[in-house]
Amino acid sequence: MREAGIGRVLVASLHQGIADTLPQRLSFYESWLHAEGLRDGTIGLAPLYAVLSFLRQEGAPYETITRSAGEYAAEWTVESMGPLQRRLIRSAPAWLRPRLVLRLAKRLVHDSFKSGRLTFRLRKGVANVELRESPFCNVREPFPNSLCGFYVAAFNRLCKLFDITSSIDVVSCRGAGERACLMKLTITQNT
Repeated sequence: MREAGIGRVLVASLHQGIADTLPQRLSFYESWLHAEGLRDGTIGLAPLYAVLSFLRQEGAPYETITRSAGEYAAEWTVESMGPLQRRLIRSAPAWLRPRLVLRLAKRLVHDSFKSGRLTFRLRKGVANVELRESPFCNVREPFPNSLCGFYVAAFNRLCKLFDITSSIDVVSCRGAGERACLMKLTITQNT
């Protein structure tokens, strides 16, 4: 994972999503996501792409698994933060908290996939989020549906963990043949 720039949080959360959704198929996927590689951080890009390719062929479980993995990644990212940092974000003023959570989302993207880049512009409760270099959206041929479920679920979960009510829509997806993955995050309420 270190050489390819794949973060443990991505591989571990994907493994857990598969275990939750397709436990009968877990041994098949562990051919690529094996325990030694998870522990040592040696799972490369090719095995990750193989897993994602086979998961897309599973049909509906793909979306369930990637969204579940995104939620796990968000929770584990927040749990890995120091208690002071979590408390500072939670106690930040309502106008500042979404910006801090989006910065945390940026960190999650980078920690998941070193080549991944997230940029955002937040104005009047709406964040336009651009994601480049997602391993989920690197496909040979355009896919008919958005493949951004991992990040959509992760960003939604980050917002929930910091008491921000939001919704996120995928505007465009690289996996569907677009230039970049664009999402619109709408903050509906801060508490």
